[in-house]
Amino acid sequence: MSRGFNGLPPVVKNLIIVNVVMLAAYYLIGWATNINLNSLLGLYFVKSDLFKPLQIITHMFMHGGLLHLFFNMWALYLFGQVLESVWGPKRFLIYYFICGLGAAFTNELVQWFEYSRLMAHLNPADVQQVLDLGRNAIVNSQNFVDPSLAKLNNLLNVPTVGASGAIFGLLLAFGMLFPNTEMFIIPFPMPIKAKYLVIGYGALELYLAVTQPGSDIAHVAHLGGMIFGFIMIKYWRKTTKTLY
Repeated sequence: MSRGFNGLPPVVKNLIIVNVVMLAAYYLIGWATNINLNSLLGLYFVKSDLFKPLQIITHMFMHGGLLHLFFNMWALYLFGQVLESVWGPKRFLIYYFICGLGAAFTNELVQWFEYSRLMAHLNPADVQQVLDLGRNAIVNSQNFVDPSLAKLNNLLNVPTVGASGAIFGLLLAFGMLFPNTEMFIIPFPMPIKAKYLVIGYGALELYLAVTQPGSDIAHVAHLGGMIFGFIMIKYWRKTTKTLY
């Protein structure tokens, strides 16, 4: 599977390079100017004053830290090179972005429902308090004591960053194209077939999305990437003779 970094197919190689460069820029610019690139390029809820349409794309290249970047790029390295070799650069890039955009759409949709629920129960004075004070509270790593105000503040003033939605789409694709490939996953002592790995990850993300709706991890976005990836593969199978 692995041919070393220099032997990677072009799209996977360049995606890794861009993501690494953007994290380095996040740290360097933040250190030199106190400008938080994640706050500028991360994806905000569409009802937030901080939302910009370009963030729909840029948030896919921003990460919250080294571990966040490492796990996403490691998965892109492992699964992406196989899929790009099978599909070719153009189809792989289309699939990657469809999954990433699908994840963003799914996350925004769920946030809209949560926003509507909160707005139906909050009085205008509380909402205005969030609008006036919420942003500074987040910048200072603080939030409102009232859970509903804190949730609204997170919706409006905390961006979503990362390529995880697209990465989960790649995991789904690998499981569908190579379902019986056996993989060793820490800490399990025995190999697991790719199809069971995908099912397990999907079930776990669904469980976490339902039980931890306010989590710092966008589990709904991960599910969205897998759902849109599934739809794309099913569509390609109906409209083309092969997936190459």
